Amino acid sequence: MLSEKPWRAESVMLFCAAQFICLCLGLTLGGVLRHVGVPGFQQAEDFGNIFFATISFQGAAWLLIGFFLRQHQTSWGAAFGWHSPQLKPALFTAVRFIGILLPVILLLQYGCLQGLERLGWPPENQAAVLLLLKAKAWWMTAYFAGFAVVIAPVAEEFIFRGMLFPFVRQLGYPRLAWFGLSAAFALIHLNAAVFVPLFVFSLAQTWLYEKTDSLLAPITAHALFNAANLGLLFLQNHQAPA
Repeated sequence: MLSEKPWRAESVMLFCAAQFICLCLGLTLGGVLRHVGVPGFQQAEDFGNIFFATISFQGAAWLLIGFFLRQHQTSWGAAFGWHSPQLKPALFTAVRFIGILLPVILLLQYGCLQGLERLGWPPENQAAVLLLLKAKAWWMTAYFAGFAVVIAPVAEEFIFRGMLFPFVRQLGYPRLAWFGLSAAFALIHLNAAVFVPLFVFSLAQTWLYEKTDSLLAPITAHALFNAANLGLLFLQNHQAPA
């Protein structure tokens, strides 16, 4: 059972506003650099554009989380469940959970890809995926691996599960908390082919958070999910004909 969270409305609104401003600033700066012809910003999949997009959203979220928790006089350990006596069972549940969920999500994604292709709307790879496949420098691969497995899971799970879900639910809108936020989670990835799989994934992550009352459980599941997808992507790319 999920415990009550002390999040104040003004702090949640301030967090969301600051997050939006950071994202806009990052995208604007990237657009300016592209306009003046700076290398690394000319194509959507160029490293500069991907770096600005990720650091201005998930990266900025790490800083904003610190300010948010300080406003509520809450430590990172308390907010994430690090000191919970149920931490080990929660992490074990997360590992088992993702072992069951991953094949389901992959099947959903395959079905969505096939459906879009039959409708004459073949999906394109995300810019970050294209850059990862084309990356020749080891540090680019290392950046994306670290981002996918560490930075993104912590930021996204805190925003959607740790902060917004309990806040919206405690306002008296449980359905909006479950389904509305899961739709928003899927939408921010800006890819039609993964909307349904990520919507289902988000609902499952919310269930995991409620069951364990530890934010580290969905973070762990999210990190393992991203790591598995990265592994499959590298495997497919390695086996693809030259």
